Amino acid sequence: MKIALPDREFKYVTENSQECDNETAFVLTTQNEKYLQNAKDNGAHSIIKVEEIAELFGVNDIKIVGITGTNGKTTTASALYSFLLDLGYKVAMQGTRGLFINDEVIEGKTLTTPSVLNTYRHIYTAREMGCDFFIMEVSSHAIVQKRIEGLPFELKILTNITQDHLDYHKTLEEYIAVKNSFFQDEGKKLINKDEEKAKFNFKNTYTYGIENPATYKLMAYSLNDGSSGIIQHFQEIVPFTASLHGFFNLYNLMAAISAAHLLTGKKLEEIAEVVDNFAGVSGRMEQVSELPNVIVDFAHTPDGMAQVLNALKEKELIVVFGAGGDRDKSKRPLMGRVATNLGKKVIITSDNPRFEEPEAIVDDILSGIEDKSNVTVELNRKKAIELALDMQEEDEVVVILGKGDETYQIIYDQKLPFDDREVVRELLNLK
Repeated sequence: MKIALPDREFKYVTENSQECDNETAFVLTTQNEKYLQNAKDNGAHSIIKVEEIAELFGVNDIKIVGITGTNGKTTTASALYSFLLDLGYKVAMQGTRGLFINDEVIEGKTLTTPSVLNTYRHIYTAREMGCDFFIMEVSSHAIVQKRIEGLPFELKILTNITQDHLDYHKTLEEYIAVKNSFFQDEGKKLINKDEEKAKFNFKNTYTYGIENPATYKLMAYSLNDGSSGIIQHFQEIVPFTASLHGFFNLYNLMAAISAAHLLTGKKLEEIAEVVDNFAGVSGRMEQVSELPNVIVDFAHTPDGMAQVLNALKEKELIVVFGAGGDRDKSKRPLMGRVATNLGKKVIITSDNPRFEEPEAIVDDILSGIEDKSNVTVELNRKKAIELALDMQEEDEVVVILGKGDETYQIIYDQKLPFDDREVVRELLNLK
């Protein structure tokens, strides 16, 4: 992808060596340095280091917020985006759901953290549209692959660290180290004080928490009909209410409220007033039907599943889930254990099997379950959802986990149309 930059000796920049010519400069990054000779062979106008083009893309003229963690990145980013917009700022958000600028969808779903030049392009677009802030999700892959190099973060946020992506990082220790490496500089940081695995440079660090003393401490909370709480920040004590459900979402809200306070300097009371305007994120604890009660969520790790199911622990749950193929196999038995420990009935199905056999994935999940008496296997995901709805009794909640607002299922290398929410609506004749 070439990006046009006006008023330069070259017309375009690219990070793809194949696109280089005498009008196009090659932007050298850690990811593409092995293609440097190819760029020269293709007649690149010049070679530019990524740090050198920061000024061209205006990355120093906007406040960049980076959010990392195993769970909660998308909800925290979306909540902060919502709060800042409601406080009167112009804001961009980049992440799993795509690129949003000033309440408009600019690009659809993409990688959690795109390539370096794509992020720079998004920042450039945000600056052109007058944005004050650029909020971005930062994946562990992006940290390792240096897809965030050259970005001057105004604030870095840690949500939590639990098991994920061990197919890539190999060990939990390596994964933890990667997440923590994002917080070793002296820039401004906002850390979940209740995350015991967090290690960070204490300089310019602020914290938020529920269980431990923190810069922003949740003194009290309620989870009836959404959530509400009272935040203490030194002498300030401020209440808030929100429509989000679940204890885990209190952390996401705390992170977003604290970040908005640090970024804007506005009174905490003023920020708390806009919290209730945030309606949540599509595919995250999304209630697709009220009667019967059906909830869809993106949770695809043992901890993520436990958070969602614990949020509904007052109810009797029918849990429908699977696990992604060609991904961390070690989490599958743990996911099975979580589902059977917290669910009354469990239906194990196919998720995104990719190039793995769905039966083999299910066997891995079943290996973590001792008592299989309430467990059913149905590999056809639509039939699994239909089975859950058929067996659902009046007070039970069907919880469909793993895909959230995804609109496809990945089988081999094909993305086939499939949306858990649409399947539910179709089966219940809710359209």
